[in-house]
Amino acid sequence: MSDFNIHILGCGSALPTTRHLATSQVVDLRDKQYMIDCGEGTQVQMRNLRIRFNRLGHIFITHLHGDHCFGLPGLISTLGMLGRTGDLIVHGPKELSTFLSCILSEFCRGLEFKVIFDPVDTTAHTLVMEDRSLSVYSIPLKHRIPTCGYLFTEKPKEPHIIREMTDFYQVPIRWLKDIKQGKDYITPEGEVIPNFRLTRPPEPSKRYAFCSDTAYNPAIIPIIEGVDLLYHEATFTESDGARAKETFHSTARQAAIIARDAHVKQLMIGHYSARYEDCSILKQEADVIFPGTILANEGLVQSLI
Repeated sequence: MSDFNIHILGCGSALPTTRHLATSQVVDLRDKQYMIDCGEGTQVQMRNLRIRFNRLGHIFITHLHGDHCFGLPGLISTLGMLGRTGDLIVHGPKELSTFLSCILSEFCRGLEFKVIFDPVDTTAHTLVMEDRSLSVYSIPLKHRIPTCGYLFTEKPKEPHIIREMTDFYQVPIRWLKDIKQGKDYITPEGEVIPNFRLTRPPEPSKRYAFCSDTAYNPAIIPIIEGVDLLYHEATFTESDGARAKETFHSTARQAAIIARDAHVKQLMIGHYSARYEDCSILKQEADVIFPGTILANEGLVQSLI
């Protein structure tokens, strides 16, 4: 398994079914975890999939529809019962503030940790959060209410030290940190050993784009150009295209067109309408445009490769 993995906790749409749960995912980057949306059943799925609650530091909410945020009260309450003390930061549209305040005042009194709300401008592509591992940007989406997706961009990695070369030049250990940061090595005799002789380039940084809920929206293509994995909603088939347009959702074919035109490496579709007993028809429709489309499913762990 790679260092960058996406855990699918729920990939259904608004109407609950026995086949799929409401939307929620956990992005796992070298054991640091970031949640995208928190529909009903999220914390139960975390238990089922053995995802550790204490590694969750940030929750990114796309919009204020219940199937994307009704799991927040239970999850925050459970974190309190587990004895959490570190801050939890919830990012999302400014409209989320009222909902979150009600949760904290009515159901989560006396928490030993702070829940910090960070409002996101859903109309702009801007930096939302960054830490030592990655940067997260908003992706403006086209839905019935203010909505944004999120782009997770891994920070550049350090180059690999070529141990044979550092041994050959008898590089002191205290120099290795500077060499990893791109500096040349200067021997005691004053000879400059170029950095490229001592290191190998790192693996390219990975990028993951989450785009749900949204109508067909080519405006996002420049933002997600070339990402390693795109999750794009595919609520309907083309035969239900009128319903997709009416509800500001996408068809599987439209999701595939976005993926193709953005030259993404992998496409995963989800947010399935409850009307489809068998979601393979959505994959078949997407495969015509973007072969190898992945069907999201609860319990799936998709690696960025």
